[in-house]
Order: sequence, then structure tokens, then C-alpha cells
Amino acid sequence: MLPVSKIQLSEIETQIVEQAFQTAYQRETSALIAHVRDRSATIDKLSDLWYLHDLLSTKRHEIDGKYDFDENSFVFDFASLIKEGWLRLEDLQGLNKTILSKISALSRM
Repeated sequence: MLPVSKIQLSEIETQIVEQAFQTAYQRETSALIAHVRDRSATIDKLSDLWYLHDLLSTKRHEIDGKYDFDENSFVFDFASLIKEGWLRLEDLQGLNKTILSKISALSRM
């Protein structure tokens, strides 16, 4: 089995990986925006406002780090995104079967 650090992506696979990251990013940020809209509609005390501030600060840090592409760790990143529900294996169709099987196995751990 090919070590993760030795994976060489074709030009098409690189496009699939970039598109998958973008898809997951869009899904997660859209869900966050919807959550913030729902929560902001119910703000009636200062502690609700501070909760929203803390949530946004945490999510910004989390999302910025999560979607920082690294070709040496994208297999692990995709497995995590699948676990979290932001990505599906179907979004990765076209990648080498060995890469897909690694991502699938890691996402079940």
C-alpha cells in the first residue's frame, strides 16, 4: 500500500481534491451561517450575544485551520471531513481507488 506521504496526484485528481475542499467548506460555512441566523434571532440578553461572539471566534479559528490545504495530509483531512458530515465519498469520485480506500478506512476510525 502506498504511504500517504508518497501520493502523487494527477492534474485531474488535484482538481478533484481542490473541488472537494471547496464543497466541504461551502457546506460547513453555509451551516454555520444558518445557525448564526437562528441564534441571533433569539438574542434577548447579553450572555446570548457573548455566546455568539465566542462561537464565531472559535469557528473562525477552526475553519481557517481545517481548510488549509496540505497535499501531505489531505487523506486525513478528507477522512475527518467525512466523519464530520461535510464531505461524502461520492464527492471524491475520480481519485485513485487506493486513495479512496484509505480515506474510507480512516473515516470509519
